[in-house]
Amino acid sequence: MTNMYEEQKLKHENRFQYKQRNMWTGILFGLGVVAFIDEVIFHQVLHWHHFYDKSTAAIGLVSDGLFHAFSFFATIGSAFLLADLHRKHGFWLKRWLGGIFLGAGSFQLYDGIIQHKFMKLHQIRYNVEILPYDIVWNILAVLLIIIGIVLLLQTNQKDR
Repeated sequence: MTNMYEEQKLKHENRFQYKQRNMWTGILFGLGVVAFIDEVIFHQVLHWHHFYDKSTAAIGLVSDGLFHAFSFFATIGSAFLLADLHRKHGFWLKRWLGGIFLGAGSFQLYDGIIQHKFMKLHQIRYNVEILPYDIVWNILAVLLIIIGIVLLLQTNQKDR
């Protein structure tokens, strides 16, 4: 049992040194994954909207492609950063998960408030009463952010 504990300790010996990188790698992964889920479910499967709905359907498809590229590069980029954390024995699962929740929730809240309401690039859905969709969308975003902040605060002390 002691051997396994020592092995785990060595595997993550530098996690405090890389605590910011764990958080930012998680944030980038959270942004990429939630953008990917949004694009696949709401844009491609349900056809509720495009990333940019103020023009033709062709422009909407191009904007979806660019949005998809963003989510792909964010997710792949975070995977390289994650591999580097493992190589440097600096990976911290709880802190990384906190970053994921914070990144996912921040992206969703940004999408729901800035892109949907201020910039009016698109709505979640058209030809329905939008208020329930907006409420669920933004409350879910806030819950993800709160979970992320709690996890990050729990990993903020060096003595844990």
